[in-house]
Amino acid sequence: MIDSFRDAFRLPDLKRKILFTLGMLFIFRLGAHMPTPGIDTEAMARMFEQGGVLGFLDMFAGGALRRFSVFALGVAPYINASIVMQLLVVVIPALEKLQKEGDEGRKKIVMYTRWGTVFFALVQAVGMTIWLRNLGIFSGTLLDAIVAVVTTVTGAIAVMWLGEEVTDHGIGNGISLLIFAGIVARIPEALVQTWSLLRMGELNLISLLVAVILMVVVVAGCVLLQEGQRRLPVQYAKRVVGNKVYGGQSTFIPLRVNQAGVIPIIFASSVLLFPYTIFRFFSGDWAVTMQNLFAPGSAVYMVLYVVLIVFFAYFYTAVVFNPVDVANNMKKYGGFILGIRPGRPTSEYIEKVMTRITLGGAVFLAVVALVPTLMTSVVNMSTFYFGGTAVLIVVGVALDTVHQIEAQLLMRHYEGILKRRDKTGGLLRL
Repeated sequence: MIDSFRDAFRLPDLKRKILFTLGMLFIFRLGAHMPTPGIDTEAMARMFEQGGVLGFLDMFAGGALRRFSVFALGVAPYINASIVMQLLVVVIPALEKLQKEGDEGRKKIVMYTRWGTVFFALVQAVGMTIWLRNLGIFSGTLLDAIVAVVTTVTGAIAVMWLGEEVTDHGIGNGISLLIFAGIVARIPEALVQTWSLLRMGELNLISLLVAVILMVVVVAGCVLLQEGQRRLPVQYAKRVVGNKVYGGQSTFIPLRVNQAGVIPIIFASSVLLFPYTIFRFFSGDWAVTMQNLFAPGSAVYMVLYVVLIVFFAYFYTAVVFNPVDVANNMKKYGGFILGIRPGRPTSEYIEKVMTRITLGGAVFLAVVALVPTLMTSVVNMSTFYFGGTAVLIVVGVALDTVHQIEAQLLMRHYEGILKRRDKTGGLLRL
């Protein structure tokens, strides 16, 4: 592993991508510490010390919401816009047709997603400003409120731009890496708080050992979930083209158990936090009751959380994986699954297998997301947040980024071998 990272910085292109990604993450963390004008930061800190859903929201913002900084909204508006756009693509035939038109159609959908991000950012910024004003944390004139709204909306647009720039010119998925950076940035603070509680006697050693064992088990489960796959054996028939024979080899189709990655977790969390945020704007006993129902950790929240994780696992798998295209490509090149006829029977078989393993992966994904949260409440370690949602995102994004770096290394090394062979033996000059 150390040699691989050393080789990564020896390659100019890969080194530039890694440094560019780190630079964008630094800008994101810098913006998370720039407070919005007119906000009483001390009052915000006291409110977030109470924990609950605010701490959960702040986890995705990387501490930016606690300070109500320029990047207080984080990636939430972009995620909400992406969810709505993907749902509309499935429902509206015109958008589905637009998506299949190639690069130009996808560019238009990306443009619609960006405008949706601006809309959601504006709604959330206005709602949060009114809410903080009612709590007395934001005390300013109407002009100050407008400045706060414009600042946070601009910050959300900047976060979206940072994520897209990392995806286009860096390593890994930009939005996922921003969420990853926000979660990882809170780990040192959590470790310091846990050590302080241990020294003061408020946390016993047995509870800490249970938490450490739980962390190891959850991380191992997340790695198995991300790397697990079902391999379908494929045989390619021999073809004679001129005087040469092609095909005849055996290979496999790797069907990932968790094809959607961490997307179901992120989407489910964003959808469930939306009604809670809406009910915060109202007063009265009914509003408090609805807030308690949809608050993270409640029974209703956990049930809906599991249902949405399973739903988005199937939904996103259907978006990124098309069995019909796989079957048609196999038939085009003379490939077939043993015992299955090419064409439609093959696509139906692949879809059947994918449905089964997706169910297992989605259920395991939900279990890993909920068990640490339940155990954290049992062990009574509220300050040491190591919930399944955070672990799944961190492990999933880390593995995906490492795989992309490895792919870049393999590609560069392969080219380097070809160049050396060309210089020494001249075998590749034909």
